[in-house]
Amino acid sequence: MSFLEDFDKKIVETYENRPRKLWQTLLVIFVLLGLVIWSSTGINYNGVTQKGSEIAYGIFHGLTHPNWDTIFNLTTDGVPYLIAQTIAIAVLGTFIGGILAIPIAFLASTNIVPKWLARVFRVFILFIRTIPALVWALVWIRVTGPGPFCGVVTQSICSIGMISKMYITAIEDLDSGILESLDASGCNTFEKIRCGILPQLAASFISTIIYRFDINLKDATTLGIVGAGGIGAAMIQSINSRRWALVGSFLIVLILLVVVIEYASTKIRARLAQGRQ
Repeated sequence: MSFLEDFDKKIVETYENRPRKLWQTLLVIFVLLGLVIWSSTGINYNGVTQKGSEIAYGIFHGLTHPNWDTIFNLTTDGVPYLIAQTIAIAVLGTFIGGILAIPIAFLASTNIVPKWLARVFRVFILFIRTIPALVWALVWIRVTGPGPFCGVVTQSICSIGMISKMYITAIEDLDSGILESLDASGCNTFEKIRCGILPQLAASFISTIIYRFDINLKDATTLGIVGAGGIGAAMIQSINSRRWALVGSFLIVLILLVVVIEYASTKIRARLAQGRQ
């Protein structure tokens, strides 16, 4: 038997022994289809209201006819100041949340602490992640009052939940062989952390913080709507008063900012993860 005939025979045998999962696939499709049909019964579509169409037209008109004076206004009422305040809220919220997440993540890692202690801290992380950011903002605004400080506190708490979860994944993927080698070499605890743990975790931690900053920058706008500072408060006031030129000014600058941050953060995270330039 020639090589080609033997190769063709193996292909036929592999095809004949392929997994028969037709019924499982059909079952999954029918379940998903049933869920979609069941979910659609709870939605009543009443069309677009007249006010809604006016708002949509107003936003489109504002995007095409923005108030350029507001964009270049350097006072506290101008777009540059409000954008800078939004960025500041996102930076502080991400930084504080990233720092606080480090000890929590280590205490929630099963390869660092006993499993019962790790479960306790994982429940704490789950509790933080369960509550949406807007709810946290409504809670803290009663404590700190409206303003940027409420936004910083809210984003710090919300960042702990997501960043800790991703930190835990990186910590539990640590190469224990490196630590054992350092231990056999007579290194103390500080040297093992500096030479064995930090080099393995640094890139992953920085990538996570950059990714969370990208999320916080967008959330800072939403939190401003409930009074947590930033450009969101000014935007919702402009929408309520139907000053669409101002709304267009805010949206144009926000879109440009998000595009720039998204591009920069993607490049940095790709370089950290894969070593690309």
